[in-house]
Amino acid sequence: MEPNASYTSLVAVGDSFTEGMSDLLPDGSYRGWADLLAARLAARTPGFRYANLAVRGKLIGQIVDEQVDPAAGMGADVVTLVGGLNDTLRPKCDMGLVRARLEEAVEKLAPSCGRLVLMRSPGRNGPVMERFRPRMEELFGLIEALAARHGAVVVDLYGAEVLGDQRLWDVDRLHLTAEGHRRVAEAVWQALGLPPEEDWRAPLPPAVPPGWLTRRTADARFARQHLVPWIGRRLTGRSSGDGRPAKRPDLAPFEDLR
Repeated sequence: MEPNASYTSLVAVGDSFTEGMSDLLPDGSYRGWADLLAARLAARTPGFRYANLAVRGKLIGQIVDEQVDPAAGMGADVVTLVGGLNDTLRPKCDMGLVRARLEEAVEKLAPSCGRLVLMRSPGRNGPVMERFRPRMEELFGLIEALAARHGAVVVDLYGAEVLGDQRLWDVDRLHLTAEGHRRVAEAVWQALGLPPEEDWRAPLPPAVPPGWLTRRTADARFARQHLVPWIGRRLTGRSSGDGRPAKRPDLAPFEDLR
């Protein structure tokens, strides 16, 4: 990667991770690592343009059908693609289909942009994640192979121990906090050959483990506010992203209004 490379445009493709949940802003919208990265790139390059096509809840097939062709048509310097993890977290997952659709996405995006960025997504430590870990690691192996074949950059968030720290995950246990998103933005920044501003892998200060009552209270709140609605959507075939448009559908000059 060329040190101190210059980039004039960025297109982000994916699901809730790239949309920015749960980096909540005062107005109720989400920011996230892609917006943070775009803001930093825009500060270096006058006229920098940015689009974020990611929508929460999307499976890899939906990402390919709804986002990949528009992203490829934008001809951006950098395209980030993060998808497939929602598929692996479903009770039933056709990994053959995930493989085929992800390959389709990479084959379309890689020749359309200056630099394609893929990721091994972070994984929160805990027993629920252990159930799905074999699928996740199969997905990540495919991502490594596709990157090698198409000259893409892989940002290894999964291998960063600090991103498994529960303190970097929101109460829904599925999305990073603002601090987690900030670290991801730094990780991508460095993967693009830009000068490091911090060690994004640095561990958090030691924490006092919460007591039994605190843990049980948190578990009950998680089940009531997040787990039960998630199960309900699975049983009815609905998604949190149904009918939701992308927050930045056009490749346009970046303006940080917040």
